[in-house]
Amino acid sequence: MFNFSLFDLEFVYPWWFLALPFPLIVFYFVPAYRTKQSAIKVPFFSQLIEALGEVPSAGASQLSPSWWQRMTLVISWILVITALAKPTILGAPQIRESFGRDVMVLVDLSGSMAERDFSSSTGNNVSRLDAAKEVLADFAKTRQGDRLGLILFGDAAFLQTPFTADQDVWLALLNQTEVAMAGQSTHLGDAMGLAIKVFDQSHQEKGDEDREKVAIVLTDGNDTGSFVEPIEAAKVAKAKGVRIHMIAMGDPQTVGEAALDMATINRVANESGGQAFVALDRESLLGAYQEIGKLEPQLYESSTYRPKQSIHHYLIAIVVVMYLIAFTMATLNRGRRLGQGMEKNNV
Repeated sequence: MFNFSLFDLEFVYPWWFLALPFPLIVFYFVPAYRTKQSAIKVPFFSQLIEALGEVPSAGASQLSPSWWQRMTLVISWILVITALAKPTILGAPQIRESFGRDVMVLVDLSGSMAERDFSSSTGNNVSRLDAAKEVLADFAKTRQGDRLGLILFGDAAFLQTPFTADQDVWLALLNQTEVAMAGQSTHLGDAMGLAIKVFDQSHQEKGDEDREKVAIVLTDGNDTGSFVEPIEAAKVAKAKGVRIHMIAMGDPQTVGEAALDMATINRVANESGGQAFVALDRESLLGAYQEIGKLEPQLYESSTYRPKQSIHHYLIAIVVVMYLIAFTMATLNRGRRLGQGMEKNNV
């Protein structure tokens, strides 16, 4: 039933074992209980004991238990004392993890993210999206204990990855993204609105209202026709307790459809309690995520514990079974003796 070693056994109340020698103390230092009984004097006492073949003796008689009765008493006492000490089996070590934050990463997949004006860690020219993937991979490794989510946006916003503590899965789904897979434009406000909705749904389902909520938005263009204005989304985010950090990827001096609306980006960050960053190259992009890491330090805690299972009730059950067996045996022996006595009397 149990698979454990002696090292996995502990007693909650070990001082009960001090009571083990108590029966011996009573046996040697407390006199046996004596009772007085009335006797009948008969004038033919000598003839009576001669007929019975008994030798008269003075004093009281004391019942003597058999060996198995003594063993039953000894084992029962030991089991009862051990049960009172409450033996407990320690289970295998378990790790309890307490996650700190929910971090939703919003990545712009508009057509301008295909511009090859960034460099990789090896110095090769890569697209903005590839540079973002590389930096985000390093960022995810520093978020132990956080649950990461991923929202992609272009003409529309969609949830690529719900909140998960599995960083490998999160990175795999991030690496599957491609430029323009969500459309060519930049619906920034709709993406922020979706992030707020996902935060609400996740916390209602899991009951984690106290968890800190952080959104990191990576974009290289201005909002182009969202149903929800970015500023309004930022106000809702603040009311919901969501901090939004904005990272503007590219040159703020760019004009046209790919121009960065720094006024909106800065105001969104300020309204929600976050900060805004500008990333002109890979180093500044990496620096932005490192700065966010400092602003949102890990809130991860893990503790190791061993589940406990008390077995004292099994010991009491053994005592009950032993006494039932002893009572049955005593009853059968008494019946056998009575039967033998009746046979002798009949003879």
